[in-house]
Amino acid sequence: MMPAVPPPSKHPKLPPAPPTPRARPIRPASPKTDPPDAAEQAARLDRLLELITLLQARRDWTPTSLAEHFKVSAKTIYRDLDTLARTGLNVTFDRKAKGYVMPQSTFLAPLQLTPEEALALIVLCEDVAGRGQVAHLSAAMKAKWKIESQLPPELRSRLEPVMDSIRLQPARGSEQATDGEEQVYRLIRGAIERRRALRLTYASPSRRAPSEPFVFEPYTLWFSVRAWYAVGLHRGHGQVRSLKLRRIRSAAITATAYAIPDDFSIDDHIGNAWQMIRGPHDQRVALRVLPPIAETVADTRWHHTQEAEHHPDGSVTLRFTVAGLDEIVWWVLSLGPACTVLQPPELARRVADLAVQIAANYARPPATLATDQA
Repeated sequence: MMPAVPPPSKHPKLPPAPPTPRARPIRPASPKTDPPDAAEQAARLDRLLELITLLQARRDWTPTSLAEHFKVSAKTIYRDLDTLARTGLNVTFDRKAKGYVMPQSTFLAPLQLTPEEALALIVLCEDVAGRGQVAHLSAAMKAKWKIESQLPPELRSRLEPVMDSIRLQPARGSEQATDGEEQVYRLIRGAIERRRALRLTYASPSRRAPSEPFVFEPYTLWFSVRAWYAVGLHRGHGQVRSLKLRRIRSAAITATAYAIPDDFSIDDHIGNAWQMIRGPHDQRVALRVLPPIAETVADTRWHHTQEAEHHPDGSVTLRFTVAGLDEIVWWVLSLGPACTVLQPPELARRVADLAVQIAANYARPPATLATDQA
């Protein structure tokens, strides 16, 4: 049976942990001569509240792992654990899991989730946010821990055997976001919340140097094609543009208020673009895909307008309505010789021209290619 922390009326200390490298007795905090400022007190309160959630969600938290999570010293974690114990919360050491734990408290109402709902939320938070699939969503991991900490014991025991057996692998985004990119994300999110325009500089793919400062009214933050974008009105161009967050070089919130149009939606803005670059008008595209990849290609829904016609010889005709050909041309090339463009003629010509250029890259002897690469 796990040792319990005595009631707070006697001002107890936590029982010493077993002699392991990652656990030791919680020491009371040393009094400070100067009172902490408001920011420090707020930060510690946030940490204590999150600490409660973590201890309720998992049974293997050690002071060392908690220090790494909060980016503080282990000594600070010992003080926090002691503070929780002195308030009467039942902080104990689980000898089997070799970590501190807090049984579910009665002052937080349990979530009313079905097993399917709880499992879906946990998997999404863990695999999409926790494993870095989509940047700037670290808060989802905190939500996951809250969900786990408040699950009724019966439901939790049912989910534990399968939680580690389900994995999601969406297309990975760019490398881990830097602190600067995280600040840009939060700044744009704050501008949308307050409806205040931004002053930005931006480095587009066609130019290395940042642009001149311009005013941008963000409508939405949008994750697409492995990256985050801010979609909004570019005052300099007088058009709604999509700006990749990674290319924003400077950003500041202004005092200028703006309004997001009532009829704006990201779906209408993108329209029938293959991915995100919308062309001037819609075009019908037809492709013939041959075995052995025809069925595999047809099984995936590549576009919301996709239609598939299966033929007796095992081939498939795919049809789409696409706004612009700049993006779909590269997808067609990725299918190699098993794919032929039936319409429109413009797309067939562009694929053929690019295929000739690709073939020319390999027309030289391998030794010449190796010399060029060196």
